Amino acid sequence: MSTKDQIKNYIESQPESKRNDMQQLHKFILQLLPRTTLWFLDGRNNENKIVTNPNIGYGKYSIKYADGSTKDFYQVGMSANTSGISVYIMGIKDKTFLANAYGKKIGKASVTGYCIKFKHLKDINMEVLADAIKYGVEASTT
Repeated sequence: MSTKDQIKNYIESQPESKRNDMQQLHKFILQLLPRTTLWFLDGRNNENKIVTNPNIGYGKYSIKYADGSTKDFYQVGMSANTSGISVYIMGIKDKTFLANAYGKKIGKASVTGYCIKFKHLKDINMEVLADAIKYGVEASTT
């Protein structure tokens, strides 16, 4: 199954209100990052055990580990969670930056070092989310 089909099936498997928000957010991110690489991670590890919620990923950057090894991963991710939706912004070195720069402006969301978590799309300021995503993509590209 293609990545686009996996993404479509994942979004369509969500309850209606979350599905609608995820469809809108997916289109929004694709408009922000029109030539992006798409990813779909089913949440399973190499032993086929479920270790995370499934994730939709956008963009590509290389994670560098302490031992010198690298792994390609997405720059921005989206996932349904038990209470709403999480947007992951990867590759920002300063783990306080997202919360400090966007936490008070984004609306009803929890903001951590790399995750913006909210219940409904209507609860957040989409311009602020767009700024955070653009910042993260730029930070992980340089």
